[in-house]
Amino acid sequence: MKTLTKIALTGALTALPTLSFAQEAAAAPGFDEIGPYIMTTLLFLVGGFLVFWMAAGFAMLEAGLVRSKNVTMQLTKNMALFSIAAIMYWLVGFNLMYPGDFNGYFAFNFVPTSLEPVGLDAADAALDYASVGSDFFFQLMFVAATASIVSGALAERIKLWPFLAFVVVLTGILYPISGSWQWGGGWLSELGFSDFAGSTIVHSVGGWAALAGAIVLGPRIGKYKDGRTVPMPGSNLALATLGTFILWLGWFGFNGGSQLAMGTVGDVTDVSRIFANTNMAAAAGAVAALILTQILYKKPDLTMILNGALAGLVSITAEPLAPSLAGSLVIGAVGGVIVVITVPLLDKLKIDDVVGAIPVHLFAGIWGTIAVAFSGSATIGAQLTGIVAYGAFTFVASLILWVILKAVMGIRVSEEDEINGLDMSELGMEAYPDFSKG
Repeated sequence: MKTLTKIALTGALTALPTLSFAQEAAAAPGFDEIGPYIMTTLLFLVGGFLVFWMAAGFAMLEAGLVRSKNVTMQLTKNMALFSIAAIMYWLVGFNLMYPGDFNGYFAFNFVPTSLEPVGLDAADAALDYASVGSDFFFQLMFVAATASIVSGALAERIKLWPFLAFVVVLTGILYPISGSWQWGGGWLSELGFSDFAGSTIVHSVGGWAALAGAIVLGPRIGKYKDGRTVPMPGSNLALATLGTFILWLGWFGFNGGSQLAMGTVGDVTDVSRIFANTNMAAAAGAVAALILTQILYKKPDLTMILNGALAGLVSITAEPLAPSLAGSLVIGAVGGVIVVITVPLLDKLKIDDVVGAIPVHLFAGIWGTIAVAFSGSATIGAQLTGIVAYGAFTFVASLILWVILKAVMGIRVSEEDEINGLDMSELGMEAYPDFSKG
């Protein structure tokens, strides 16, 4: 009797947690409900760390294209600018760029970004999108890329601290304000302007800021002499090539993550289409630059080929989804041609861009934004309006800021320091100390 009672009680107790577990399982949302949230969050995280890897690409590209006496300075700037961008975008930039119901010209929402609580329950999550942490992480990488564009163009003659002061304003204020016009649901979005992953919002903005800085800063000593351009070869083309391939890799996250959804068969297929189109445009830009430099200069130019690939990537960034592979090839090839043509054009204007950032990011960015109209994703009027709006705002604001920094802090190193190299004058350390000592 005691044995039977014990068995009965044991069975009853064993059944209780089973019943509770079944109830919990019935109440828990299924993958059909939470799957899109999980997959889109994963897309942002994977895309984000791919775009983060572009920071290494910019650093290697710039280190390879500057002279050996300035390499440490470029590496320092790239480390610092990314870190400053991360802090400023958290402090003010993210909520300034995505202010919710804002639909005007400027947003004033100076609130630091807050993440979801630890162990967020599915019932409290925004299951129609992705986690705040993943969205913030992904978007942050774009603003850091914008600052890197400026770094390369102004290399070899700018002081460290004025440059970093500019980065604070660019990443915390200027980029988020103009970005809100389109990606934050602002007036350009309502107008029908389209920029899928940022040919204008990211790349042209960086190019306009760099152009303003190059004008105020002036060219390097000896760059333009007796009406001719004096070549100043970079220190390490192997590093520059590595940097280009790293950027090419990171661009798959840049464009693919900008699909902003991976919860359906259609979404994930579109991401794969974006990857293929992005790759095609880069390849076409490189081949176009290879062929055109052979025709114009009788020998291929590696630096032009590298920038041709990057220009192809910038060109396809405004609309990497809609075109066919053949269309992407044409868009990227035109970008490669633009670089080869506009690099010497800047030299004729005595605008010294050390790494070719302005032709790659500004001019190819403008082309890519215009090309969106050919795919039917936007009208040419809306695209031109966006190009002019971003150009006017960023160039004028940057020009004013550079002039203020020049007056208050001074933005250019002394002639002696420039000749000796910024590594020793600004930092007191060299990237290649064994070389200088023989």
